[in-house]
Amino acid sequence: MYGYTLAIVKANKLASLSNIGVKLGRACIAADLPISKVAEDFNVTRTTVYNWFSGATRPSMRMESAIEQYIKELA
Repeated sequence: MYGYTLAIVKANKLASLSNIGVKLGRACIAADLPISKVAEDFNVTRTTVYNWFSGATRPSMRMESAIEQYIKELA
């Protein structure tokens, strides 16, 4: 895994897939995509991305379609 700690991977696995940020996290972890790349692509901080991946916070609704497309492109 590219820089993913066991803690973030575990938190992502335990988090609800009803959160689009958690779905994004699963796709990025599977694709071994660096957090810094995801943060850059969405113009947010790495901390924000970690929070999305763990389910601690949700991305804003205005970002949902862009995130869905991003996930499709990773598949």
